Parts: sequence; structure tokens; C-alpha cells
Amino acid sequence: MAPTPPTDAELDVLIRARLASLGIDLDQLPPGTTADPQTGSPGRDSVLASLRSFVRGTVGTLAAYQPPTPAGTDPAVARALSQQPAPMLYPSISTEWRK
Repeated sequence: MAPTPPTDAELDVLIRARLASLGIDLDQLPPGTTADPQTGSPGRDSVLASLRSFVRGTVGTLAAYQPPTPAGTDPAVARALSQQPAPMLYPSISTEWRK
């Protein structure tokens, strides 16, 4: 059985929470769907509609993403390679993080 897709209200809560965690407040935008003629800011409702569309379009794509495995590579080796730390300009900084 396929999972039930989220409603618009549920997506609005997700989007607002994620933006709030980044310090972005959608309530600063003008209400409605039309842009503010003086500032050109898009309306709050049109921004939410656009972000809902984006989230719906990327959720399935992101869930289906698998890192590429070079041809002929043993899956166990590929899994170990994917766990390597990312290269850093100043690796000494990350030594404290890995303790």
C-alpha cells in the first residue's frame, strides 16, 4: 500500500518550520498571491504554493537517489568508500569532531 501524500496544510507546517530554522519568516511577505507593487516581493500564498510544488517534486526523487557505484566494484567496498570523511582544507580542525 502506497503512503498517503501529505496535505497542503501539513506541507505548509513543514516548510514554515524548515524556513524558521534558517531564520526566514514568511510572515514578512505581503499576504495573498500578488506581488507587492512597490518592493516586488512575491505574495506569501504564492511562495508557499511554489515551495509545496518543489517539495512534492523532490521527495520522490531524493528518496530514490542512490550514490553511483563504479562498474565492477563490490557493493561492500563501495559502501566502505562512501563512509570516508569528506576532504577538508584544514583537516586538523575535524580531528576534534571525530573523537
